[in-house]
Amino acid sequence: MLLFAGALRAATVPGFPPAVAVFSFTVVLSTQPARCVLQRRPPLSNSSANCWSCLHPVNMFNSYNVKFYHSKAFTSPYPGSCVERSQVPEDKVDWLIEWKDYNPVEYTAMSVLAGPNWADPQINDKGFSPKFNERDGEVERRSLNGLYVVENGRPRNPSGRTGLTGRGLLGRWGPNHAADPVVTRWKRDGSGNKVAHPVTGKNILQFVAIKRRDCGEWAIPGGMVDPGEKISATLKREFEEEALNSLQKSPEERAELEKQLHKLFSQEHFVVYRGYVDDPRNTDNAWMETEAVNYHDETGETMDNLPLEAGDDAGIVKWVDISEKLKLYASHSYFIKLVTEKRGAHWSEDPGPECCE
Repeated sequence: MLLFAGALRAATVPGFPPAVAVFSFTVVLSTQPARCVLQRRPPLSNSSANCWSCLHPVNMFNSYNVKFYHSKAFTSPYPGSCVERSQVPEDKVDWLIEWKDYNPVEYTAMSVLAGPNWADPQINDKGFSPKFNERDGEVERRSLNGLYVVENGRPRNPSGRTGLTGRGLLGRWGPNHAADPVVTRWKRDGSGNKVAHPVTGKNILQFVAIKRRDCGEWAIPGGMVDPGEKISATLKREFEEEALNSLQKSPEERAELEKQLHKLFSQEHFVVYRGYVDDPRNTDNAWMETEAVNYHDETGETMDNLPLEAGDDAGIVKWVDISEKLKLYASHSYFIKLVTEKRGAHWSEDPGPECCE
């Protein structure tokens, strides 16, 4: 009953599209355990993910709602520290399961406690009264997945227990909003023809990938949404900073980059995913959410004129062929897979079983 009410209330949060209402309502009423929002599930195999995509359109708006699970959010020790998470058995992840002996470790990184402008104060600090589940001044504290529970003054991770409380490396209590621009083009040979995979016969997509300085993993060049910033501005800014090193360019060079990128970022694009992210930095009280958007350069002409150069948080940047063999940061492999489905591009040599409702 509580879940039911929460879903209906989530549907009325200002600023969220009606689709959230319909989807949340369906998930809660469903008798299929695999679609329960709060159920923990192991990562889907390629074949099961393919079948799910057949049942739900490829423009996966809020699609991750049906796949809430912890995997990377159990990473221990916690990134950038020696702090070990408390172990959480699989059958105790869900908050609906009573666990009186749950005793998570408390940890917030010193870089967060130092009080940078991108971080909240500690929850009990004098004068700090955050408005959770609302837009709090310039800070967006609403979740892309609807309302979340606030317990003892702290937001509760909607995906379940993580074995660690506090904020870890994350600045905000509750949702920490990011944006991930997935910039793609077709792989081409020396003559400019599209290259097809020898087994599937499908054309091969490439995307701009960065190697993160903090953990050394390959990822989509994205970043945090600044207070008051529009998602569209974040997507473009992060790509410029991490994949084109715009912060080190002269004003004239930056103006030229802006001019060339305007064509790519102003054309038709599609939202790959919006919602909770299974991220190693997540805690019981702070978690990552993102909006991943695909910008596709169909002819390749726009990106051919933009030399890639790693900057900001990126150590290396390059074009990478897309396939199921990719091992990327957080949930980025999943986002990339959805792009290949939308574009009809190669992903796996295994076609998987036929889908049926």
